[in-house]
Amino acid sequence: MNEAESAPPPVTAAQAGATAMDQLSELMSKQILGATSTEPTEAGWLVEVEVVEDRRIPSSADMLALYEVEIDPDGNLLAYRRTRRYARGSADIGGRGMR
Repeated sequence: MNEAESAPPPVTAAQAGATAMDQLSELMSKQILGATSTEPTEAGWLVEVEVVEDRRIPSSADMLALYEVEIDPDGNLLAYRRTRRYARGSADIGGRGMR
């Protein structure tokens, strides 16, 4: 492995999470709750973001969703996709590998 392949991405995990949330909020008209995971990839970062998909009364009945957001090493959005939708407070919402 050469030095370029082993170098960490210029963006930190915290920066990737914040960037993913910011960019996803610009594309969607939904409330972003937070980043639930960040994972380095060969292409940059894979960030899971939790979003309020559908507000309900009471709020414990809200529908939430997890989105995977791909960020390149420079912090640019490459892609995003919804991977899971679930009721707020449901047990075992899972995440990567739990689908």
